[in-house]
Amino acid sequence: MGKVKIDLPEHFLYKTELTVRVSDLNYGGHLGNDAVLRLVHEARIRFLKSEDHTEFDVYGAGLIQSDAVIVYKSEAFHGDKIEVSVALSDFTNAACDFYYLLTHQPSGKEVARAKTRIVFYDYRHRKKLPVPAAFLEKFQNS
Repeated sequence: MGKVKIDLPEHFLYKTELTVRVSDLNYGGHLGNDAVLRLVHEARIRFLKSEDHTEFDVYGAGLIQSDAVIVYKSEAFHGDKIEVSVALSDFTNAACDFYYLLTHQPSGKEVARAKTRIVFYDYRHRKKLPVPAAFLEKFQNS
């Protein structure tokens, strides 16, 4: 199996800045892989909030993560400012991919790329839902 590659969409919809905390470091003293997932989760929550949504209510549907991929480009350390850019792509009937670009600020050096597959979900009935039409209309071609 070859190296995983993430091709990012051309346009990002949202950007937010996060700070690497001491709890984000691994035994190597740099940003850990588990922490990258927490950072992109925080960025996704902030993006949804900026659109007046939550992970439990995107036009009436919840969200659930079905997979995650991370490609590391450079290290980040305690106190570093990381800009996380968010894009959406690869829509299907019930899901889409969230793409993330993590860059060190102010240098602009790429720290990581990530992708999470997000499925629209009904938590009450424990089943997938179609992508809400309003969400699809707003973001499918963004």
